[in-house]
Amino acid sequence: MGMDESMTKQETKEMMEQLEKVFSIVRILDIEGFETANSLRKKKMPDNPCQCYSFWNRDKRCENCISARVLADKKQRTKIEFINSDMYQVISKYIEIDNVPHIMEMINCLDSDVLIDQDGRKEIIKKIAGIDEEIYIDVLTGAYNRKYYEENIKMTTRVSGIAMLDLDDFKLYNDTFGHMAGDVALETVVSVIKKEIRKTDLIIRYGGDEFLIVMPGIEENTFVKKIKHIRETIDNTKVPGYPKLKLSVSIGGVISGGQPIEKAVEKADKLMYKAKIKKNMVVTENEKNVIGNNVSDVNRFKILIIDDSESDCDELTEMLGGEFDMLNGSNAEQGIDMLNKYGEDIALVLLDLKMCGMSGFEVLTYMKQKSLSENVPVIMISDEKSASFIRKAYELGVIDYISRHL
Repeated sequence: MGMDESMTKQETKEMMEQLEKVFSIVRILDIEGFETANSLRKKKMPDNPCQCYSFWNRDKRCENCISARVLADKKQRTKIEFINSDMYQVISKYIEIDNVPHIMEMINCLDSDVLIDQDGRKEIIKKIAGIDEEIYIDVLTGAYNRKYYEENIKMTTRVSGIAMLDLDDFKLYNDTFGHMAGDVALETVVSVIKKEIRKTDLIIRYGGDEFLIVMPGIEENTFVKKIKHIRETIDNTKVPGYPKLKLSVSIGGVISGGQPIEKAVEKADKLMYKAKIKKNMVVTENEKNVIGNNVSDVNRFKILIIDDSESDCDELTEMLGGEFDMLNGSNAEQGIDMLNKYGEDIALVLLDLKMCGMSGFEVLTYMKQKSLSENVPVIMISDEKSASFIRKAYELGVIDYISRHL
């Protein structure tokens, strides 16, 4: 017997038993609560048609209740419904039981891993959302882009692990190996992260060489272990075609705690910049400074200023002294003495390259001979603009450039 004809309760029961062999759920909805007789006659959508609150674990009516529409026009309809990370196919069919209108819903939970390939899933999401997902994808890396974050993520409040990740020495990659090398480095890092995170997690290219990782519903201990593992894996990854390019990343991580994601991103961003003081580091709220398995106090890193300009030293000390222990060398010789005394306990050197007497280049040469430049980053301070001058500094180990007039 077809479902277009009126059926008895017994026939309906037998029909449902057959359908339950095919569908995960088969249910009958009666006319009560769907609509008033007046709305049925006029074929208008009722004010409160949805009977799915408890069934779908929702606290408000469906935005697209196809069963209410089917009851109004008696046309069979199908839709895809998302509940958390699960996807359901819902088929709604008009029937009459003992000449009384009812709706039969046939529901299947779709296993996306088995039934739908990645391209198919993307196409379904496009059709359901009514948007072209491509506008949210970064062309180079395949990660989500900043537009996606701004429009879909930053104001959400689900408790999530939030990690800000920045490539160390990215400017150096571009200046030394060319922009193509920088592009490949970005692609390589994103490829590693995608392999390490869950299907429910997101990676977003937040800007330039900075990426945001969002891990919904993750426990804090698991989150910290995960981002440490990501850092370690990237550190051990080779960049295809560029064997001399050494990858590393600095990561700041927090748990959002139910606040808007953008607030957690701000905190993670600050922790990430603390991580960049020494590079190749993970810094989280509860573990202030983590390099591999070593823990220390990130707030009192030592910064060495080697500059024969007293005013510049004073300005830099005023800017940075609140968070860091400041060491000052008023000339190259004093700077080398400080390097010999503190060695790799120095987190960063701010170096004037053009000083009276012994130059900053000689300091860089000394650091390279003593292998200090491998573990102590140097940022040069200069008003020199020539490409050859800057290139020489990078070749000797400088990682970045600051104009003398800050």
